[in-house]
Amino acid sequence: MNDISRTAESEESGRRLAPGLFHLHLRGAILALRASFEQEQALRRPFLWLTVAAGAGVALYFAAEREPPLALCLGALGVAALLAVLTRGHARAQALFLALAFIAAGFASGAWRAARVAAPIVPRVGIGELTGFVEEVDLRRAGARFILRVASAEGLPGDVTPARVRLTTRSDPYFQAGDFIALKARLMPPARAALPGGYDFARDAFFARIGAVGNALGRIQTMAPPEPASPSLRFFAAVDRIRNALALRVYRIIDGDAGAIAAAMVTGKRDLLSEDAKNLIRRAGIFHIITISGVQMTLVAGIFFVGFRRLLAMSQTLALNYPIKKWAAGLAILGAILYDIGTGSRVGTERALAMTLIMLAAVLFDRPSLSMRNLALAALFVIAFEPEALLGASFQLSFAAVAALIAVYEWRSDQLARQRVEETAPRGRFAALRENIAERLLHGPGAAIFATLCATSATASFMANDFHELSPYVLIGNPLTLAIIEFFAVPCALIGAALYPFGLDGFVWRYLKMGIDLVTYLAGLIASAPGASLPVKAFAPWAIVFLALAVLSLVLWRTWAFRATAIPLALIGLMGAMGGASFDLAVPATGEAAALRQPSGELALMGQRPGAFAAEQWLRADADARAAGDAKSGVSCDDLGCVGRAFDGRLVALVSARGAFLEDCARASVIVTPLYAPDGCAAAIVIDRRKLAETGAVTLRFKDGGAEWTTARGIDEDRPWSPAPRLRRAPPKDVSEQERAAEDARLMEPLQ
Repeated sequence: MNDISRTAESEESGRRLAPGLFHLHLRGAILALRASFEQEQALRRPFLWLTVAAGAGVALYFAAEREPPLALCLGALGVAALLAVLTRGHARAQALFLALAFIAAGFASGAWRAARVAAPIVPRVGIGELTGFVEEVDLRRAGARFILRVASAEGLPGDVTPARVRLTTRSDPYFQAGDFIALKARLMPPARAALPGGYDFARDAFFARIGAVGNALGRIQTMAPPEPASPSLRFFAAVDRIRNALALRVYRIIDGDAGAIAAAMVTGKRDLLSEDAKNLIRRAGIFHIITISGVQMTLVAGIFFVGFRRLLAMSQTLALNYPIKKWAAGLAILGAILYDIGTGSRVGTERALAMTLIMLAAVLFDRPSLSMRNLALAALFVIAFEPEALLGASFQLSFAAVAALIAVYEWRSDQLARQRVEETAPRGRFAALRENIAERLLHGPGAAIFATLCATSATASFMANDFHELSPYVLIGNPLTLAIIEFFAVPCALIGAALYPFGLDGFVWRYLKMGIDLVTYLAGLIASAPGASLPVKAFAPWAIVFLALAVLSLVLWRTWAFRATAIPLALIGLMGAMGGASFDLAVPATGEAAALRQPSGELALMGQRPGAFAAEQWLRADADARAAGDAKSGVSCDDLGCVGRAFDGRLVALVSARGAFLEDCARASVIVTPLYAPDGCAAAIVIDRRKLAETGAVTLRFKDGGAEWTTARGIDEDRPWSPAPRLRRAPPKDVSEQERAAEDARLMEPLQ
């Protein structure tokens, strides 16, 4: 009995101690987190999250369904900033209001940018007479694409005069940047997203002040301008002429796709490259070889800095009496700015330029040059002046990759410091193993592979979300790309550009051809390997938010206690990535084509001429690697439209001519048309011109005889690049057949 009593007492005592032990462990965890946060504060890491807050403000601005008043945005920013100042004595309150101030600053930056660039947009397709200055010309193998700053416009719908238009000509251009030309052109509004959540060219065109796109018709006449061009236009036009001349020089010497790749690497002009070559290097995971990226900018700045410093060090007087390191940094800043201007100043190079200038400025002021803080300042610069870049793949990929590389650099610094401290301390077997692994990751080939792996992992979620594909062999392609850039592209670009005016640059481009031939040969091997490109289905809209936060947690925090927050964030993001909403019918904003899921489970394209870009978007979002031309079987089409059977058996009709409505409305369950459907159409679901004006591009998921809709436009959306629709009435029933046919032809123009 005594044993039984003692056992009962011990169990009761254990039950009383259990809550105490739990609270003790909880308190210990809280104290550990507090210590970790104090360490993060000592390293000034919370500041980095203010940049994230500003980016969140930009994202909220673009998520709004109506354009917010600029005065209201600035007022919210002022209030939040004032509260942050007034709460300086209360750390938690100040942190909250400071975060709100940066969110408001990002939101206001978007509104301010939209107000600054606002320009007229043509409301629908039309043909007009244009005059204006040519700002930029991108040469192609046949014809060219160019940007025209419009001086006058006649005959366009609504008497609109857009600020800029982007035009294509199939003939070789007899004009160049800076010329004043007159031409007739067929113009249309910039295309909207072909898929909800997909790439929206109309938004990017708005921020580039491009109010129309189209084709030049007939002869393009060069004439004397009514007034001189502005100094900035003359300067950048001169830069574009030099870039085109150099690109043609490189392309003609090397020839073929190798010449086009060389021209893109040297000047940033990519339109000479064929689609086959683009697909090859994309499948090999080295598409960034034809872009002027941060790697080139860093190498150019480094060459200028080291070169000028060593040149100045040749003078003993200068080396001993003057701060030649700072002089070299100042000259490298000038060289980096000129390189950015000379290569077109894209978002990726602007980010790299901002980062490079901050690093070189740190040298001028005797501050650490390579740090995450500098990257945060570069991101703030882009957010402040080009907030729309935040939604682009270039910004996301470049910043994620550089942040991962800096995080690796910081980890290496921590490991080296720890090794110095532990050199005299006794080491166990585990410590020796850890030191051996760290040594292999800190030095030699393992360091480059480890850094590439980290940068690739940081960009993988953005690659999958933006392009719906992953390249497993990127660990092979990226070191190959870096080697070509370091030993061929950047040195040849600098030396060749310097020798070009003297006509002595030919041998430089032939040397560059050797490197490009090597990289294209190896890219062919990589692209032909099994699984070189893995298609990825479209994510749920919220998935990329959590995946981005996971990446940010890993690279911005320095303590493992806070880095561990990346695990739940990544898990939530991966659930959204794997459970993204699929679709059974996709219709673009024009209504001229569609993608229908068949009983086989694959998508089939409907329409006489489905747009290549829209078709690619639909197939990629469905993780379908087929080309658009291989996805047209399973539907029957004629001059009146197309008919196909969905996976659940319901009939879907795409009506292209009014004469097909009588039959298709009676037998089809779903009607898709770019026209106004008749009021008496008996189909259960009608997606016509009137409906698409409200929804934009739309996807449907069929279920239980009905459908779940996802639209590109929000409810009552009214933004500068996506204005609220102005619906026009359908033609009266008593008009003649000739008038009705004319109205149908007009309605077949792209929907706006």
